[in-house]
Amino acid sequence: MRARSLQARAVVAAVLAVALALLVAGAGVDLLVARHLRRSLDSSLRQRAIAVAQLSVSAPALLTAPGALDASIGGTQVAVEVLDAKGRIVARSLSLGGSLLPVTGAVRASIRDGRSRYATVTLGEQQLRLYAAPLARVGGSAAGGAVVVAAPTDDLEATVRTLRIVTLLSAVLAAALGGAAVAFLTRRALRPLGRLAGAAATIERSGDPRARLPEPATDDEVARLAATLNGMLASLERARESERRFLADASHELRTPLTALRGNVAYLARHGATPELVAELAQDAERLSRLADDLLALSREEAAQHPTEEVRLDELARAAADADPRVVVDASAPVRVRGDREALARALANLLENAHRHGPAGGPIALSVEQDGATARLSVADAGTGLSSEEAEQAFARFWRGAANVPGSGLGLAIVRATAERHGGRAGAAGSRFTIELPALTPLSETVATTHDESHRKDPP
Repeated sequence: MRARSLQARAVVAAVLAVALALLVAGAGVDLLVARHLRRSLDSSLRQRAIAVAQLSVSAPALLTAPGALDASIGGTQVAVEVLDAKGRIVARSLSLGGSLLPVTGAVRASIRDGRSRYATVTLGEQQLRLYAAPLARVGGSAAGGAVVVAAPTDDLEATVRTLRIVTLLSAVLAAALGGAAVAFLTRRALRPLGRLAGAAATIERSGDPRARLPEPATDDEVARLAATLNGMLASLERARESERRFLADASHELRTPLTALRGNVAYLARHGATPELVAELAQDAERLSRLADDLLALSREEAAQHPTEEVRLDELARAAADADPRVVVDASAPVRVRGDREALARALANLLENAHRHGPAGGPIALSVEQDGATARLSVADAGTGLSSEEAEQAFARFWRGAANVPGSGLGLAIVRATAERHGGRAGAAGSRFTIELPALTPLSETVATTHDESHRKDPP
């Protein structure tokens, strides 16, 4: 229904646009043609009046000759009357028969002030275009009078009416053809969208994340839309698969301490408590608590908003070094980022815990903070052998513990990566060095001060 509605709106818009454009163009053409025809008629009347005026001066006796004033313009008979200075008829064309041209104010004004004038008059049921021109004050009885030339405007009006009818019919025909063309094109254009909608409805009913939308063979907007939607479906499939693996891994990780806890509780019910049993129960509870805390932290980190607090990484590094005598810190300059202080502190703590767990016992841990242009780096390195390139690519995955399978939830580095990505950065590993890269924040005041100091160094007073 939506596709048909869109098609109907497109057809109506096309019909209205074409019809309106042609009507506006037709109105302009009608105006220009009507003006041209009227000017042409006025020019012909003027030329005929000039000829009569010349005849009045050169051969005034011919004015009264039968048929001397009769003439036609483009097949239309022209009526002529010659008036004397008092407005009396001196001569007239035979085409008038028993009719007289109306002596209008334009005619009297022409006799009075000697200026030519046009007027539109009615003779019976016929409309005439009239031109009155003064005559010279020499040349017989008509001297000082006027010559009046008139022609019917029926042909002119008929031409204009025909033009209007043709314009209207052309507008209707063009609008119909334009609407049909738009309907055909929109039907072809919307057909792939209909297939996409049908395929999407099928995917919705089946719930199959592996299904994809059909991509048209053409390279147009619909094809790009289908490719984009398929990319979105692939992303949703990956997210669903990641969620499935996460649930499976979490269930597996929870099963081991829960099984141990249930066995110890059953032993406690049968044989009573012993110091070793109480220690194992405390260890199982601690492991469950740590796993639950890490799962909650990872979930919150992945769902949290972009941070807005200003944090100094060098201060976080020095605070961590003060609490751990094995940590050797290198943070000589302030490094600021836009971030979440608690989340960054937890990520740093996870990196330090990872170094303690995988580095040599009692060995030093190097903690460095530096800024390279617009990038801030927070690195933790231990004195161990480190990871291979294959292991470095998997180190930040959920529940990954490496080949040694050391104790722990396997979520520490995953939390570090989630924190870095939420801050617009990334986390990586190379050997025994683990690094967080974040967008650095440079205060405007420091930039201005640095520029001011450099200008003083370049141009000493």
